[in-house]
Amino acid sequence: MITFPNAKINIGLNIVGRRGDGYHNLETIFYPVNIKDALEAVESEKLSFNSSGLEIPGDVTGNLCLQVYERIKKDFNLPPVSIHLHKKIPVGAGLGGGSADAAFFIKLLNDKFDLSLDDISMQNYARELGADCAFFIKNKPAFAYGKGDEFDEISLDLSSYFLVLVMPPVQVSTSEAYRGVRPSGLPVPLKERVSQSPEEWKYSVKNDFEESVFKNHPLIRGVKASLYEAGALYASMSGSGSSVYGIFKEAICLENLRSDNKVFYDI
Repeated sequence: MITFPNAKINIGLNIVGRRGDGYHNLETIFYPVNIKDALEAVESEKLSFNSSGLEIPGDVTGNLCLQVYERIKKDFNLPPVSIHLHKKIPVGAGLGGGSADAAFFIKLLNDKFDLSLDDISMQNYARELGADCAFFIKNKPAFAYGKGDEFDEISLDLSSYFLVLVMPPVQVSTSEAYRGVRPSGLPVPLKERVSQSPEEWKYSVKNDFEESVFKNHPLIRGVKASLYEAGALYASMSGSGSSVYGIFKEAICLENLRSDNKVFYDI
C-alpha cells in the first residue's frame, strides 16, 4: 500500500509563552500544500526501513515511521512490514515533512490492517510523536494552539491564489529557532487577522521566529524580500524552518532568485 504525505505551511506563528513542560504555547494556522513524499509499506519477513530522494539526517532507526509502527504494535498484532520512503519535502524547512510521514503512516497502517481507528484515536497516537503531527490526520486548514497539537477547523481557501515556496540552501533546526524566540503575547488574535484578505496580512500576520532566524541567516531574509519585490501579496517564513512562501494574485516565474534556491511553484 502506498500513500503520499503532503507538506504544510504556517500562516502566522505567535509564541504566546513558555510552558512548564519545556514546550511553548503558540498559535498558528496550518495550511496543507501540494509538496509530497511517497510512502509505501508491504508485508515482509522482518521490519525494515529504507529511503530515497532527499537525504534524511540522523540515525535511520529513529525514523518516525518506525516509531509509529512500534507504538501501534503495542496495541495491535501487526505483521512485519518493509517501509520505503521517497523524500521530496525539504528537511529542516518548517514544512512538517517528518510529521506528515508519521501521520500518514498511522493512516496507512489503519487502512492496510483494518485497525478501525477513528480520527481522534489516530490523532492521539500522532501527538506522542510531535507537536504538529496530529494535524496531518485530518489534513485540513486548522487553527492550532497549545503547543501546536490542539486544533479548531478554520474556513480558509487559497486556491484562487498562486503560491510559491522557496527553499534556500540552509537549514534551521527547531532547537536553534526556539533559542532565539521571544514570546510576543496576543495583541490581536490570529484568527481575527487571517479573516482579512491576504492583501492585508503583510501588515498584521507575523511569524515570531523570523526576527532571530533572519539575524542568523540573512539568506532567508533575502528570499522574503525578493518575494515582495516580485509582487507577492504576502510572504513569510514557514514555521521554525528555512523555507519562505509567497502568495501571488497570478502565476509568476521568479528569475531574480539565487540559482541555488529550490523553488516550488503552484503549491
